[in-house]
Amino acid sequence: MIPMEQRTLGRTGQDVSVVGQGTWQLGGDWGEVQEADAFGVLDAAVESGVTFFDTADVYGDGRSEQLIGRYLKDRPDAGVFVATKMGRRADQVPENYVLDNFRAWNDRSRANLGVDTLDLVQLHCPPTPVYSSDEVYDALDTLVAEQRIAAYAVSVETCAEALAAIARPGVASVQIILNPFRLKPLDEVLPAARAAGVGIIARVPLASGLLSGKYTKDTVFAPEDHRSYNRHGEAFDQGETFSGIEYGNGVSAAAEFAELAPQGATPAQTALRWIIQQPGVTSVIPGARSVEQARANAAAASLPPLPQSTLDAVRDLYDRRIRAEVHHRW
Repeated sequence: MIPMEQRTLGRTGQDVSVVGQGTWQLGGDWGEVQEADAFGVLDAAVESGVTFFDTADVYGDGRSEQLIGRYLKDRPDAGVFVATKMGRRADQVPENYVLDNFRAWNDRSRANLGVDTLDLVQLHCPPTPVYSSDEVYDALDTLVAEQRIAAYAVSVETCAEALAAIARPGVASVQIILNPFRLKPLDEVLPAARAAGVGIIARVPLASGLLSGKYTKDTVFAPEDHRSYNRHGEAFDQGETFSGIEYGNGVSAAAEFAELAPQGATPAQTALRWIIQQPGVTSVIPGARSVEQARANAAAASLPPLPQSTLDAVRDLYDRRIRAEVHHRW
C-alpha cells in the first residue's frame, strides 16, 4: 500500500488519511453500481493509502454500509476508520432526534457494518434546532457510554450550524461542504474548529463533479442521479448538488478553474489539493465510481502545495462568479 499523510480527526484522537473515500456513490444515488465495482473502488482506495471511509445509513438505504462491512470483513488488515451518519431515514423534525431512535439507528448501522462499536456517528444534516439541543447531546453521550459508538460528530449544511456544534465539548468533528466554489467555511468555521480541536471533514469537494471539468451544459445525467432530480433542492438541500450553484454558471466557472491546474495534475486533483492545504481540514472525502477515479483522487495527496498565486486565483474566481449566488445561503 502507498503511504499517505495522516491527520488526527479532532476529538476522536484517531489518525485518518488526508484523502478519504466518500461512499455515497456506492449506495446507488449516482446511478447503479455493481458490487464487484464497489469492492474494486474500495480496494483501490486502500491500496492508494486511504484509511478513512465515510458513509451513511441512508446511502442506498444501507447498501453502502453493507458493502463496506463485507469489504472490511475480508480486509481486516486495511486499518480503515469508518464514519457513518444517522437521521435522514426518518421524517426531518426535531422530535425524531431522541435516544430511542438513536439506539435503533445505530443498531442497524452496526449490523450493516458488522461491528459492535461504530467508529464515528455523525448527525446527518438534521433540522437546525437539533444542533442546539442539550437533550440531543446527552443522548449521544449515552450512546458512547453504552459502547454503541466510540465518538460522535455532525454533518452540517450551514456555517452557523457548524459553529453551534463546535461549541459542544463532545463533538469530535464537523463535516461541511468545502471546495473552490464554497469558500465561506474558511472565514469562521475552520478557525473555530482548529481552536477547539475539532476535526473538519470536507465533503462535496468536486461540486458534484463540476470541478473535474468533464461536464458541459449539454451533459445529461441519469434520472436516478441526484444531479438530475435535486438541482433545485427538490429532494434534499440544494447545496449537496453542484454546491448549490446554477448548473450553467458552474460549468463556465469550472472551465476557468481547470486552467489553474498545474502541469501533471487534473482539475479534480487540483481541487482536492486546494482543500487539503486549507488550515484546519482533516480529510477530504471525494467519491468514486471507478478504480481509476479512486486512485486519481488519492494521488492528490502527494501533489506539491499549490502556490499562493493559484490560491489567489481561486479566491478571485469565487468572488467574481460564485459568491453572489451562494455566499449568503450557507
